[in-house]
Amino acid sequence: MVGKYRAYPEYKPSDVEWLGEVPSGWEVKRIKNTAELNPSKSELQSIAAHTDITFLPMEAIGETGSIDCSRIKPIREVINGYTYLGEGDVCLAKITPCFENGKAAIMRGLVNGIAFATTEVIPLRCRTTSTAEFLYYLITCSPFKEQAEGSMYGAGGQKRVADSFVANYHFAAPPLPEQRQIAKFLDHETAKIDRLIERQEKLIALLEEKRQAVISHAVTKGLNPGAPMRHSGIDWLGDIPAHWEVNKIKNICSKIIDCKNRTPDEVPNGAYYVVRTSSIRDGEFHKEGGYQTDYASFEEWTQRGVPKIGDILFTREAPTGEACLAPANLDFCLGQRTMALRPDSQIMTSKFLLYTIYGPLVRDQIEQKSKGSTVGHLRVGEVGNLPCLVPPIDEQQSILDHLTGMHSKFRKLTANALQAKVLLKERRTALISAAVTGKIDVRDWHAPDESESLAQEVA
Repeated sequence: MVGKYRAYPEYKPSDVEWLGEVPSGWEVKRIKNTAELNPSKSELQSIAAHTDITFLPMEAIGETGSIDCSRIKPIREVINGYTYLGEGDVCLAKITPCFENGKAAIMRGLVNGIAFATTEVIPLRCRTTSTAEFLYYLITCSPFKEQAEGSMYGAGGQKRVADSFVANYHFAAPPLPEQRQIAKFLDHETAKIDRLIERQEKLIALLEEKRQAVISHAVTKGLNPGAPMRHSGIDWLGDIPAHWEVNKIKNICSKIIDCKNRTPDEVPNGAYYVVRTSSIRDGEFHKEGGYQTDYASFEEWTQRGVPKIGDILFTREAPTGEACLAPANLDFCLGQRTMALRPDSQIMTSKFLLYTIYGPLVRDQIEQKSKGSTVGHLRVGEVGNLPCLVPPIDEQQSILDHLTGMHSKFRKLTANALQAKVLLKERRTALISAAVTGKIDVRDWHAPDESESLAQEVA
């Protein structure tokens, strides 16, 4: 990062070990010297109780400085129990994982200049010695986040950054004109990077859409465009290969194993794994989604059967209709709302059934049966009655070979896009950190004209 931009001509010791040297014209301060934490609600005493204001739950605060001001409430409903913010204030999410994810923003466009937010944010109001824009970038840069993460208090998912840490955080403050210039530089450069990240996200979404389209066509139309066709009996599905059978999952499975009505007891460090619905998503098994149990629970919960290699694990709820191949080399039992489907190998292969479950015929039925339900619950009998198309076994294998090759290509393209997204995010973070800590000198920077900026992005 320093190689692309020049450094300051002169530095001085900061006398803060982790901060190191800072530009000679900058002054080491604490945040509390330049900003007020938690401004008092007393300044709202003259505001009528029915006055509309912006309401900001955590989901309304973005990870790149955005806020959603669409939620509006009368001030009387939120003045107690929520955190007060005014137009131009800076807010910082203090609870994990929102803090680590970079949830912070400058308050802009508030209804009547007032917001009340979740109590899990720290509000900061700049004094005349600092700008909100520079402060926002300061509290989202890597040095600040690294120091803050090391100071968090609490346990597990309830860790928080203390107000006292933020107040006493040391940083090197440039003169006000320089703060504005740094913020202007970062606004421009991070916006370019954010547009590039958005392109990668759109590419990833398009690749997934294309992948799903390939699967849908293969498991409903086959690979031979010249094959005789017949109407499926389902208007939206149209024609299917004439020699394919329309059947139900219960008729193509030799065994369907359902869990008991509740999940086995959790036993830390137990020798047996309990599959939960969170273990199964996007066609893959995720071990971190489950937990361990002991031999007694394992024996009790496998009375209805033990899933085997080649079985399909299936979720009946939250999220409904996720599936994956049963994992190998793992002693496990089914948790609540999970099932195992064992296809008859003479009728359908396990992998073809897995692709079928993610095909349009099964997805449509799951969606229809989940309408009106907040959790999208499926009963065991409804799972068994899910329709499927059954090609001959040899044709299933040809389709699988085709899908395996296509899946490999899509996975490679998606991995490349994900890696590009990671690198862009790292570049964004490094640029912010370099600018707000004085590692690069942007005092003479000027925004390129529109055509020059576009050419740089394309390059």
